[in-house]
Amino acid sequence: MIHSLSGGVIAENGCHTFAKVRFLNDPVYGDRPYWYLCPFPSAEAGSRVLAPVGRREEMREGVIERIERGVSEQCAPVPMNRVREIAALV
Repeated sequence: MIHSLSGGVIAENGCHTFAKVRFLNDPVYGDRPYWYLCPFPSAEAGSRVLAPVGRREEMREGVIERIERGVSEQCAPVPMNRVREIAALV
């Protein structure tokens, strides 16, 4: 039986912008990049940002390494229920 005909909801395929951020001068979180939702259309690779990191979601300054625009929720680099959002451009 087709799921949508049985009363279920088909996932919406929203498009989002993702940024790969690295915290360069951070001894704890600088070892690898992290993916974030990017709500700023003017953000580009090399932009400095303020983003939450760690369990306490402490704000740290990082640099965008890569921007992916128009990514559907089905192809997101991280699960949508776990992704965090960049707080500000610096």
